Amino acid sequence: MAAIKKSVKDNPKLLQKELSRGKISLFLEYYLGRTETPMLDAAGQPMLYQSGNMAGKPKYSIKHTRKKESLNLYLIAKPRTAAERQQNKETLELAKQIRFEKEQQLLQGNLGYRLKSNQRHINFLDYFQGYIDRYTKKDIRMMQIALQRFKDFLSSSKRYELYSKSIKPEQITKDMMLAFTEYLQSRSVGEGAKGIYQRFKKVMAYAVEHDVIKQNPCRGISIKVDEQQLRKDVLSMDEIQQLINTHYQNESDNIRRAFILCLYCGLRFCDVKELRFSNVDYSNSLLIFEQSKTKGHSASSGVVIPLNSGILSLIGETPAGQGDALIFNLPSYEACCKAVKRWVARAGINKHISWHCARHSFAVNILNNGANIKTLASLLGHSGLRHTEKYTRAVDSLKKAAIDSLPILNLKGDR
Repeated sequence: MAAIKKSVKDNPKLLQKELSRGKISLFLEYYLGRTETPMLDAAGQPMLYQSGNMAGKPKYSIKHTRKKESLNLYLIAKPRTAAERQQNKETLELAKQIRFEKEQQLLQGNLGYRLKSNQRHINFLDYFQGYIDRYTKKDIRMMQIALQRFKDFLSSSKRYELYSKSIKPEQITKDMMLAFTEYLQSRSVGEGAKGIYQRFKKVMAYAVEHDVIKQNPCRGISIKVDEQQLRKDVLSMDEIQQLINTHYQNESDNIRRAFILCLYCGLRFCDVKELRFSNVDYSNSLLIFEQSKTKGHSASSGVVIPLNSGILSLIGETPAGQGDALIFNLPSYEACCKAVKRWVARAGINKHISWHCARHSFAVNILNNGANIKTLASLLGHSGLRHTEKYTRAVDSLKKAAIDSLPILNLKGDR
């Protein structure tokens, strides 16, 4: 079976099949969509991927649905005369015209199997969850938070609580989105609210692209924050030492060492979790890796960090024959943050410290110790200084707070 010359977007496609007695049959093939069915093991439990970016996610059996329609039109397989070639040309043009008319009918939903038009009556909350179930990028946790925040918003609003269990895509309006952004900013500050809303908009854009909703209610509505202001708590060098000196029962050595490495090298969680012994150049005392966040998107995704003897001892020696082994076997981000929160509390530090605070702490402390902003940008893997400048503002703020903490100068007693 071979396809007539066509666009990859054609639906239906005009195809041909060679028959006996020197004839070629022309027919149409419609693509009616795909269905995904969870794959189950012998015990009836969902089957999960065991490795790669999909690790821990359920496996699906995907079935593509197509339908064929005969046109009762035939070409001569090997035309010998000008008349036969002309006949083939006219027959093919007729088939192409029929294909075009059928495509227009399909787009208008007149044939009864335009799946997208039916999707406008689905529950958007289920649609959002389905999007998450198929999502493979590393910010899936933020996607899950975005869905939960939207559900929380609906259930906590007197105006929209009737949609808390089910809402059709066309029932999501601009007014609702304005209220939603205000709700997000009341629950999270700054970049947190913005990041959650960005994930929500991503799903909404996908729904528009796939004809689930006609117009994007998020268009023109945004959450703006001052990206040059550091809003998260940071640990001072004294507090870091206080943390290092603190041990507690059932602590995780992997989590402890990984967090300390982030405090001294400015790594993100997604990078420290993927670090392997092969990333360490022991002879030159260097840590060399590509940032997961910017890999493939930035020329500055590669980072080289000098290591001192203390950091090298924290990493440890490469296990024999396991150069590509992970340095730290870490659980989920949520579990690691809970462990850090417990550790900080046991150390008597009254600050809200998440894992990412280690990166911020590294930046502020290294500037306080005399590093210049270009050096810091290189160590953090920033392609420019725009994202690094917020740390200089944080340092200036800390310096002002230190001066303001001094007793008020009273010169009257000198007279």
